[in-house]
This record gives sequence, C-alpha cells and structure tokens, in this order.
Amino acid sequence: MLNIEKAITRKRTLRTIGIDDMPFNIGQPELVSMTGIICTGTRFEGMLKSDITQDGMDATQKISQMILNSKFYRQLHAVLIDGITLGGFNTVDLSKLSEELKIPCISVMRKAPDMDAFKKAIENLPHSHERLAALHSAGDVIHEGGYYFQVKGCSREVAATVLLQSTLHGKIPECLRISHLINSALATGESSNSA
Repeated sequence: MLNIEKAITRKRTLRTIGIDDMPFNIGQPELVSMTGIICTGTRFEGMLKSDITQDGMDATQKISQMILNSKFYRQLHAVLIDGITLGGFNTVDLSKLSEELKIPCISVMRKAPDMDAFKKAIENLPHSHERLAALHSAGDVIHEGGYYFQVKGCSREVAATVLLQSTLHGKIPECLRISHLINSALATGESSNSA
C-alpha cells in the first residue's frame, strides 16, 4: 500500500476518495446511494457507487467493500468521508475502516458539530451502543487549518496536510465537493450550490 507520510515527504500528489451520500427522504426509500469520487490532488479521476441502509449499521462494511473491490484501491492514500454518518445515522467506524483498508480515514465536517445533540439522537436508535462506540473510537473533533475533522490511521498533522492538498477553493476537499454535486444532481436533476 502507499505510505502517506513518504508520499508527503517526497512531495507526491496525493490520491484520495471522497464519500458522500445522496439526498433522501426520511423513511423512504430504505436504501440510500453513496458515491466515492477519486481525485489526484484536486483533479477528478474516477467514481464508485454503492448503497447503504438508511439509519442502518452497514456503512463501514459497504465503504470497505466498495473500495477494496475497485481498481483504485491500491492507488489511494486516504479516504475522506462527509461526516461520521451517512444515510441518516448509519455511523462509520473510522478505526475499523482504516484497519481494513490499511490507509488513513478522515471524517470531514463543514463546521463544529454539536456532539451532545448528536449523541442524544443516536441514543434513540437501535444499536445505540455500537453507534456510540464507533463515534467515541473516532476520537475528538480536531480544528486545524480551518478544517473540522476526525482521523484514524495517521497523525492530525498528516490529515491536515491531506485536506489542504485535496482542496481547490474554500475548506471542502475537491473529492467531497464533487461527490456532493453529483449526488444532488442524480437525486434532484441539478447540482446543488451548497457543496
């Protein structure tokens, strides 16, 4: 696998995958689509697609399978995810995902999350203990370089470098921005301007 620290030291262009879910109506349909956009630096290189269960427990497994079964897997330096949950409250276990893929996994947030409100919402769902365990294992939310993120598989400094090198404008890495635009277009007929 590609060693991200060596790649950064050698000033190689990093290849990342950004994963975001498609807009959906609560309660219907049960399956929510997600896309993985592969970028080298900020240049679009490819796309993966899979489905997860709305408010389910399969996001970590589905992301892992989607990436491991792709031709892009051995070229990736890091996985970026739009938040710690997809498809509602389908919580991603960053630790497990990073261990399975053997590369860093970073949950990126647009602003500081209200963790107390988030935890209370999770407590009302089935498998709340597993969801909360995944949330806790992701570690503290880090605010560095203008980004809010949680990371497993590398240091916060390396993660901040990945985010910076993957961003063209603003504070959203390009792979996540493109994923959001594509998902909104597929769901509503046109891309959203809120990426």
